[in-house]
Parts: sequence; C-alpha cells; structure tokens
Amino acid sequence: MTTVTFHSGSGRIDGFLVEGHSGYAEAGADIVCAAVSAAVGLTECTINEVLGLGAPVKASEKDARISLKLPVGLSEENEHTCQNLLAGLMVYLQAMGEEYPDYLTVLMDDDDE
Repeated sequence: MTTVTFHSGSGRIDGFLVEGHSGYAEAGADIVCAAVSAAVGLTECTINEVLGLGAPVKASEKDARISLKLPVGLSEENEHTCQNLLAGLMVYLQAMGEEYPDYLTVLMDDDDE
C-alpha cells in the first residue's frame, strides 16, 4: 500500500511524504503507482523548476519514499500558489484513495495539534 501524509502547521500545508508500493500490479503495470508518481512529480517540478523555490526533496527508490518540504518565508504570491498546488495534489490523491482504497491511503498530520 502507498501512504501519502500531508504535513501542516501554522495554517498551511508545508509538505508531504509518500511511502510504499501500492501493490496494485507488477512494476511497470501498476496504474496506481504511476498516477501517484506523476502527480507528485508534477507538483515537485512546478514548485522547484517552474517557481524556482528550492523546496528540499528527499527520495529513495530503494525504500519507495519521497518527501517535499516547503521553505518558510515565501512571498505571498508563491505561498498562495504552493498552497493551491499542494491542496490540489491532496484532493486528487484522496479521490484516487477512494477509488483504490486497498492500494492508497491519504493522511493529514497537523503539527499544530
């Protein structure tokens, strides 16, 4: 199962962690894994390559993990854009999780609680 945990604190989504293989199908034919990977990759690329924000990314193919943490002190415009990107990613993955509940779980970790 793939687990995606979104981290929030101070009223903002500040990053995410994706862990595990979905197990939907064999590598190369796993549509759940491919969809999650594509959505996460697009989000990370937009934040770091298009917006140039330098959000730290840690990835381990061996451990099937990738995480992204937004930097603090973003401009109001970049903060708004990143919040929309991360919220869109979360909504998309939640919908996928409802369609494939045995293969994908989406969680929210609120650091303020």
